[in-house]
Amino acid sequence: MMHWMTASEISHGYASGTLSPVEVIEGLLARIDALEPQYRAFIQLDREEVLQAARDAHREIRAGRSLGPLHGVPVGIKDIIDIAGQRTSCHSKVMLDHVAAEDASVITALRASGAILFGKLALHEFAIGGPSFDLPFPPARNPWNIAHHPGGSSSGSGTALAARFLPLALGTDTGGSVRHPAAACGLAGLKPTYDLVSRRGVYPLSMSLDHVGPMARTVQDVALLLDAMVKTSAAPASRRPTSYAKDLGLGVKGLRIGFVRHFHEKDEQADPEVTQALNEACKVFRELGAEVKDIHLPSLQEFSSAQKIILMSEGWAIHARNLRNRPEDYAEMSRRKLLCGAFLSAGDYVHAMQLRGILSDAVNHAFGEVDILLAANSLDPACRIDDVSEVVRTYTRQARVPFNLTGHPALAMMSGLSGKGLPISLQLIGKNYDEVTVLRVGAAYEQATPWHKMHPELS
Repeated sequence: MMHWMTASEISHGYASGTLSPVEVIEGLLARIDALEPQYRAFIQLDREEVLQAARDAHREIRAGRSLGPLHGVPVGIKDIIDIAGQRTSCHSKVMLDHVAAEDASVITALRASGAILFGKLALHEFAIGGPSFDLPFPPARNPWNIAHHPGGSSSGSGTALAARFLPLALGTDTGGSVRHPAAACGLAGLKPTYDLVSRRGVYPLSMSLDHVGPMARTVQDVALLLDAMVKTSAAPASRRPTSYAKDLGLGVKGLRIGFVRHFHEKDEQADPEVTQALNEACKVFRELGAEVKDIHLPSLQEFSSAQKIILMSEGWAIHARNLRNRPEDYAEMSRRKLLCGAFLSAGDYVHAMQLRGILSDAVNHAFGEVDILLAANSLDPACRIDDVSEVVRTYTRQARVPFNLTGHPALAMMSGLSGKGLPISLQLIGKNYDEVTVLRVGAAYEQATPWHKMHPELS
């Protein structure tokens, strides 16, 4: 059935003439009609608009005018990214009247690739709050267990992919917001190198930490979507390969992988099942021919402290006016987080930025010894969505923020299932602009393990 197909399989079906965009979109809409009320992935979905886009794509592809492998493939859009003529709500009462005047750069890139823009997806308010129940739209649910948190802030993107509503989605990532739902929902999600993907037209949270990233169910699909996303990139052409999928089949033999063990064993104590899955991943990489050795970076707390001060300072600069004039229109969870920035000084921000430089240098130095870093993602499986104290406690128990701070590309991948049947995830981190190697290593791990073939028990 359509919903089990990856974006790459759909694209091949179009090329061979065995599948049409209209069939795909009609099949996905039928699935959404049946299951969306349980999962709440979407904020906006114009059925007729996406059906018309499918008809247009079908006509162009059949006429031999394909725009590439993404032509006619549906992509869900986190509702913090502008699409001309549509509301960008940021999942907030504050933005209910905001209609975008023009497309975000990444949307321009997707249109140029022929992708079908398939609705606006739920998120945590302004990409910072949490699974809040005091907002105009309900929070998205985790398809592995609807009583549990789907991760955030790109929660709707994670939910839509795991529920098989879509093969591809866009997320944003300031402190892990692509990689957190990838962890909670058993997906692949990439935070690219800082500035590789344009942020123009994406509502900011922290200008120097924000990233836009691809999310999918396989590494190959992540590469396919990234190829399209960089079409409007301002990064030098020398930094962008002809295809991010070009090395996916090369394996890892001879590569050096640095295991950042202290993040989850010393700096924080991960859930034992997370630790076990990471140790098993090391064994897999060694069996595939990679050299794996422990490597030491500054402590997780140092990275987190600097990142938090920068995020809170820049977030306050963006939201100060609305927080002063209409604080009641924010959810309690996001309001509490954003207000912290009001109590930080310019000196705090400068010192955090200075520390950022030192920490970035430390990570760059590590890449003199290894080709890839392996680290934990979330330190716990997803908690219940209605357990506020657990949501707060586990939200910061992660190893994602270091690489928002340093800007290095980081790929989240499923690496196991907990005893309660919830996904566990790892991260692969590469040198700046070396997404090709990150995806290569991810593809090798994916093919050597069963995790990408597992899915929630849905109808």
